[in-house]
This record gives sequence, structure tokens and C-alpha cells, in this order.
Amino acid sequence: MIRRSGPRRARTALLVLALLVLGAAFVPSQVHAQAVVTNVRVGEGPIALAFDPSRGEVFVVNVDSNDTSVISDSTDAVVANVSVGSHPTGIAYDSAKDEVFVANANEGTGTVSVISDTSDRVVANVSVGLDPNGVAYDPGRDEVFVANYFSGDVSVISDSTDAVVANVTVGGHPVGLAYDSARGEIFVTDYYSGTVSVVSDASNKVVANVTVGSDPIAAAYDPARGEVFIANFYSSSVSVISDSSDEVVANVTVGPHPDGLAYDPGRGEVFVAKNSQSDDLLAISDSDDQVMANATLGSGLYGVAFDSATGEVFVASSTADTVSVLPDSLHSGTVSVSSASTSLESASSSTTGAGTATTVSGTMTTSASTQSELTIGTGLLILSAICAGVVVLAIGGSALRNRAQRHYGRTTEARRASVAAVGPLCSSPSPLPPRNSTRKIRTSIAAIRM
Repeated sequence: MIRRSGPRRARTALLVLALLVLGAAFVPSQVHAQAVVTNVRVGEGPIALAFDPSRGEVFVVNVDSNDTSVISDSTDAVVANVSVGSHPTGIAYDSAKDEVFVANANEGTGTVSVISDTSDRVVANVSVGLDPNGVAYDPGRDEVFVANYFSGDVSVISDSTDAVVANVTVGGHPVGLAYDSARGEIFVTDYYSGTVSVVSDASNKVVANVTVGSDPIAAAYDPARGEVFIANFYSSSVSVISDSSDEVVANVTVGPHPDGLAYDPGRGEVFVAKNSQSDDLLAISDSDDQVMANATLGSGLYGVAFDSATGEVFVASSTADTVSVLPDSLHSGTVSVSSASTSLESASSSTTGAGTATTVSGTMTTSASTQSELTIGTGLLILSAICAGVVVLAIGGSALRNRAQRHYGRTTEARRASVAAVGPLCSSPSPLPPRNSTRKIRTSIAAIRM
């Protein structure tokens, strides 16, 4: 028997390992990228957001501190805090008047605070139905629609008079709203009915009812495809409704507790904020209704809004009292690749006015195609290194040993009692209360529902 020498055994082992690595490189696997995220400290219990393009600002509703924080998208810092009514839950921007409408639940009564974006002050208060939640602006008629959860109707406010001009009865416990500019209709999520009421803004009457998933809580309109996306909180899905037929054309599985929605016209994607154990932000492509990316940001995610001026996504975390700001390119595109890791650049930490912006690290998952490309590139790099090692062994008779470690991040579970759904157009808050003051109100609501 011929006994192999040490260097020969080492070369053989490394060649076998090289073949194994090469094969593994072509097997698609999930690649995580580290996205640098900016967290802006706001008030207590942020749950709803609205983007103001005229001033480059994002307005954030804080349900527990009874105010609205104003974030500059150029500095990612709070520039003002505006006191509103008791327990604000929904918000919408009125481009004609440069005003922001904030729905206040008010523990039994309902009002809408009207904020001027030039002075950051409340200029009017409008009485609406009981427990107002979602708010949507209709530029075609210069009206603001407000979903009143306990009244089971939608109040229609004229922005010229700041007065209610109509009340429309819809399904059980309306929460989220989305305005369809192509058809002049308002899509209303009926939380307890599991339906969506379609309201004509010309007649202020319900013209259709669409059955969706369980506990629909948020809505977002996609003008490019003439579709409305509906977040079904307890169905773990997003329903896609065609506005031409008023029928569901797709159901996208997104995981537990989808809560907030926002449409990104630049990328043709809909962002979904999930208020669950994983607390993820998902991106759904409107071309094939598939989840393209997944960013894990933290706990207590509620509302989400898209800033078309900066191409950024703003996500509210009610447990952290922060708003996370990140690029809308959650997959491929502007993601820079370095070896086996992917990173995104962000601005450095800053402190301005009443708000503080800090940088933290979030985890991002790329799409399947990007994953394959990254794994192939990584495999080839590893194979090159191994071949170089074989050459060194052949010349010098020395062996190389490589060791790899995997690090797994674990997200913190946030268990909160399930209660009433409240929320605005692009950031409908979920049945999970952010803080003690809200928990008392929501627990009472849950008891009434049962």
C-alpha cells in the first residue's frame, strides 16, 4: 500500500472542499444586508404619518403625548411639535390648503384638528363621529374623509369651511381610507365586517362592497395599475382590489399583523409595516404582487409613509417612540455589495431642535434574484482563495485552514394585548396598544366588541 504524504492529503482535501463550495455557490440562499437606518425621536406612541411635499416635512401623530411631531426630511430632525386633541390616531395632508388634518379619538367624542403647515399651529377643530381613525384627502372635491370607528360612518369635511358636509354609513367599524383619483372614490376598510366599502365622492354614497381578508385595517391606492391594496391584520395578507371591477385580483401573504401601507410610485412598490413579533417592513411589487424585500427594523411598527422628494420610507415605532428613515431601495438597485455583505450609506447622527436623529443598524433581506447573484459571487471568491491555497501547498508543502462563523440576530418579541384597530390612510395603527394610557382605552374597546 502506498502511503500518501501529508501535503498530498491536504491538497486532495482542499480540492474536494473546492468542489463542494462551487456547488453550494449555485444554490440560492437568503442573503441579509445591513442597512444603516436613521431613527428620529418623536413624541410618545407614534402610530400615523403623512408626507407634506410642499415643505419637505413628515407629520407624525403621537397617540400618547397628544401631539404631532414635524420632521424635516432634509435633516431628519424634529423641527416642531404641535399639540392637538386627545389621543390622535389618523392624519392626512391637504395639498390645496397646505394643511394637515389629524383625527382625535377623544375617549367618547371625536374631533379633527386642522394644522397649518406654514405656522405649525392648529387653525381649526371640527367635530366628527365617534372614535375617528383613518383620514384621506380628496383633491378632486377639496374634501377630507374621516372614518369614525364607533359611529360606523365616514364624515366628509369641506376644507374651505372646515365643516362636515355629509356623513356616509359604511360597514362595521371603519378604520383605514384610501382615495382613488382615477375614479373619484374612497375605499374604506370595515374592520369587523371583513369588507371594503367603496364610496363615490360625487354622491357620497356606497357604490360597492368588496369582501377581503379578516380585519382589514389599512388601505393604499396605486394609480399606475388602478388598484387598491388592503392590509388584513388577522389574515396575515394584503388583498389587491381592481378599481375597475371592484373585485379582489390577488392576495399576498405577508405574515402576521400587516398594519400600515404606503405606495412608492418611483419603484412601483407598496410598503407594508407589520406589527408582529418580527416587526418587519416589506416591499410588494405591484407588477406581479410578490414580496420583493424584507427589512427588520425593531418593535411596535405601526404607520408608514413614503417621501417622494427624497425617495425614503418613514416608519413609526410606537414602543421605541421613534420614526425610522430608510431608502426605498430595500433590494438590489442602489445596494452596494462588498464581498458577502451589503451595506447602505446614511447621513451621520445629528441633533436639531426638539428631535434627535441617531444611526442604528437594521437587517435587510434581498430579493431571490439578487440573492442568487450574491451567493454565486461569494462562492467564486471562496473558490479562488482555495485554489490559491492549493498552489501554496504544492510549492511549500504547507496547508491552509479556513474557519467561518455565522451570527444570527434575534429580534425582541413585543407582546401587547389585542384591542381595537385605529389608523390613518398610510399608517393605520393596529389592535396592539403602544403605551399604558392607550392600553386602557383600547382594552375598554375590546371589551365592548366582545
